[in-house]
Amino acid sequence: MDAFHFDEIIKVRKVDADGKKYDKVSRIEARCHDGETSIQLDINSELYPIQPRELYRMVVSKTLNMDGSAVTSHPPEGEQKSLADKFEYIVHGLVYKVSMDTSGPDKKVVVYVSFGGLQLMLKSDPLKVQKFKLDEKLFLLLRKMTK
Repeated sequence: MDAFHFDEIIKVRKVDADGKKYDKVSRIEARCHDGETSIQLDINSELYPIQPRELYRMVVSKTLNMDGSAVTSHPPEGEQKSLADKFEYIVHGLVYKVSMDTSGPDKKVVVYVSFGGLQLMLKSDPLKVQKFKLDEKLFLLLRKMTK
């Protein structure tokens, strides 16, 4: 779908690597299969517990509508299919910072999104994250992959 800013299979490497700071929140560190993209994501672990070495499909999208149209209101129950029907964990947030990381041999773009205080840091090749724009509202969707 054109509305997807990001659609990848991620592998969780660490959960709460710096220790658990909050009762109901865990910070995961993950990588995409391409090996180029790293992710730090705060998850409501009471609602959606995550373990190291698990695989998830992670989508970041402007909309939940299957046709790519903007989300304007909640449709009556059962009338419209939604991306939310295909995922287990969904949050809505705002891109608050986009910066360049030149500390390594390859330039990376770092995108920061806040989901009501739960943070996403996505670091990747500039071409993979070119759709992200400052102050843009986005949905993050996760689904555990079956083996």
